Amino acid sequence: MGYQWDGMSGVGDSKQSMRASLVHDALYQLMREGLLDRKYKDAADRLLQQILIEDGASKLNAWICYQGVKMFGKKSTYPEKKPRGKIVEV
Repeated sequence: MGYQWDGMSGVGDSKQSMRASLVHDALYQLMREGLLDRKYKDAADRLLQQILIEDGASKLNAWICYQGVKMFGKKSTYPEKKPRGKIVEV
């Protein structure tokens, strides 16, 4: 069983970003599929910031990432017009 994701969008992947990006991408996918209410977007974005710090990113870099998803992530929580498929077990 597994989950496939593309890492941290817009920045290079690092040890500090992998877990945070996985959790964040999964939460956004749940929102896109209507399984998690979009009212939790800010909580998902704050969780990204928190995990980044826990995994060794600087508070400044974590804040910058938070600001990025806060400002530009909303469209990624809407259902896709051409979905690639439902969540599947790999």
